[in-house]
Amino acid sequence: MKVLLVGNPNVGKSALFSRLTGTHILSSNYPGTTVGYTRGFAKLKDHRVEIIDVPGMYGLDPTNEAEAVAVKMLDDANAVIVNVIDATNLERNLNLTLQLINRGLPLIIALNMWDDARHRGVEIDAVELAGLLGVPVIPTVGTTGEGVKHLIENLQEAKTTPLIPPDADNNDDRWVQIGTIVNKVQTLRHRHHTWREALGDFSHHPVGGLLVAAIVLVSTFWLIRLIGESIITYVTDPLFDVLWTPVLMKLSAIMGSSGLLHDILVGQLINGQIDYLQSFGLLSTGLYIEIGAVLPYIIAFYLILGLLEDSGYLPRLAVLMDSVMHRMGLHGFAIIPVILGFGCNVPAIMATRILESKRERFIAATLISIAVPCAALQAMIIGLVGHHGMGYVGIVYGSLFVTWVIVGFILNRVMKGYSPELLMEIPPYRLPTLRVIGEKMWLRLSGFIIEALPIVLASVFVVNILYVLGVFESIARFTAPVISGILGLPDASITAILVGILRKDVAMGMLVPLSLTAKQLVISSTVLAMSFPCVATFVILGKELGVHDMLKASGIMIIAALIVGGLLNMIL
Repeated sequence: MKVLLVGNPNVGKSALFSRLTGTHILSSNYPGTTVGYTRGFAKLKDHRVEIIDVPGMYGLDPTNEAEAVAVKMLDDANAVIVNVIDATNLERNLNLTLQLINRGLPLIIALNMWDDARHRGVEIDAVELAGLLGVPVIPTVGTTGEGVKHLIENLQEAKTTPLIPPDADNNDDRWVQIGTIVNKVQTLRHRHHTWREALGDFSHHPVGGLLVAAIVLVSTFWLIRLIGESIITYVTDPLFDVLWTPVLMKLSAIMGSSGLLHDILVGQLINGQIDYLQSFGLLSTGLYIEIGAVLPYIIAFYLILGLLEDSGYLPRLAVLMDSVMHRMGLHGFAIIPVILGFGCNVPAIMATRILESKRERFIAATLISIAVPCAALQAMIIGLVGHHGMGYVGIVYGSLFVTWVIVGFILNRVMKGYSPELLMEIPPYRLPTLRVIGEKMWLRLSGFIIEALPIVLASVFVVNILYVLGVFESIARFTAPVISGILGLPDASITAILVGILRKDVAMGMLVPLSLTAKQLVISSTVLAMSFPCVATFVILGKELGVHDMLKASGIMIIAALIVGGLLNMIL
């Protein structure tokens, strides 16, 4: 059996999909488009049921590419349709429901957000609604799983019962019938706003929203640093010092404490000891940067991101940022890929698919690659630059932000086209479920480890070989006028900048032995953040934008990095 989850945007389809399928899902693009959808599998008795989360739609007359794909999926699929309805907005949602019924599709209704409807004083007689529509109606709460088992058990009860004769199915008749149905099944009772509803109104107010956004963002970065540093101090550093360092020292002694193979595997001994940021061996620096220094901040970031997602704050931030983003040729929802980029640029670039035009996707992907440092790079910036004072970290982030704004303005003026208006629903605030946040965090962490660890180890290995062969010395001599003249950095720093193409966190670690001043650390880390993204991001850029646009974005990165680095060298 194949099941399509169909409904308006922001009716909880994704939460319901997660409950039905678990965390093992597959993401794809609909053939010939950039519109993405997800699919997974659920178990119904002894059978496996394929579940597909169809892009959100308001009706069967498409108004954008995503809705056109959704209609196409309905036309092509021989499947049961689960129409997910927001119980707090019954009248609006029934417009699509009646169109699906009149289309003669086998239908079952998930009356979702049942808990929110109760909280708002909205009472719906689900039994009577099922009788009027002629299809099963199952109350559900996607975030908690309430009613989901009942929904699965009743999938085979999906019915095809045309509600209105085809010749009478015009828009006016449908809304008259919707009004009649709502009056019969829905009762509203007076109630006062809850504190969450009051906070929701305040957080997208032009003035109050800015205050809330400032508090949320400052708190977010403070918490990420606090949690990340705590994990490093009390978990990863002790584990490496107590358990792994003795192993490496024994291995080093067996290998004679020096030599090519020793330096590749263990790294160079600093004052006779392993230094996880300077030894630069596969089993020392390679493992420590990924697991000991970066992973704690990744854990912290994805924990906070999950809280922001599940609480309902991110859509409010999108609306709040809409006017600013429009000046850069984007709309407010583009802030979501930007925020994802602070975790990892790869899923952030992929998330630009939610934007409607190729122009928007290019601008968003380029800005993310230039001015949004991933969590791995942020961990190293905070650790190394922050050692000289958080004011210097502020200069790095301030430079990236100003660059993000200016480059966005320029691209919006230079590139032809327009940005469509932002049309989106604002969900109510909800208390996040720790189990759901934990599942999402584990899924993201496992993906990061699987993707990043091999690249880190490979990059350390490649750099060691190139260093022995003298390749970096030749490049350093060739680029000396740029590196030392424009940027004011030692020639050897070109090695770190080049390694940034493989992994930027590893590149930052290579700056440690150079004994850079605070000014040079600010310049080098800013240039490193703005220049070529890691190889994984490059692959995704080429896939999402095409080779031509990827090269165009790379040129913009190089020019912006040199200009900003040169200005910092003159100002600081």
